[in-house]
Amino acid sequence: MTNMNHSGFTLLEIMVSLAIIGGLLVTLIYSLNYHLGIAEKHEFITIGSMLAKSKLTELETNPASSKGKFPEPYDAYQYSAEVKKYPLPGISEVSVTVSRDKDELKFSSLIGAKR
Repeated sequence: MTNMNHSGFTLLEIMVSLAIIGGLLVTLIYSLNYHLGIAEKHEFITIGSMLAKSKLTELETNPASSKGKFPEPYDAYQYSAEVKKYPLPGISEVSVTVSRDKDELKFSSLIGAKR
């Protein structure tokens, strides 16, 4: 009888290594997707804040309720501006709500009446 020495991997070893690599890839893809979602949320907060503040500045000079869309390249963002009387005389509350898809951001400010 001859003693043959076979070198190589068994099917079981290959299957275990593929299971480990698959688990690592699933974890990596989940982590990447999670962090991309966070980055998208931060992008909305940053751009939405910028647009809301510019609309608030515009409303300080010309207070009027309105709704609409922002121009290119922010046409995915909608706004709703509202002017309300404040309990103190001569002061109004202006609020701007900026939305995109399901996300919404609201800014408010108090302004004095024009003289």
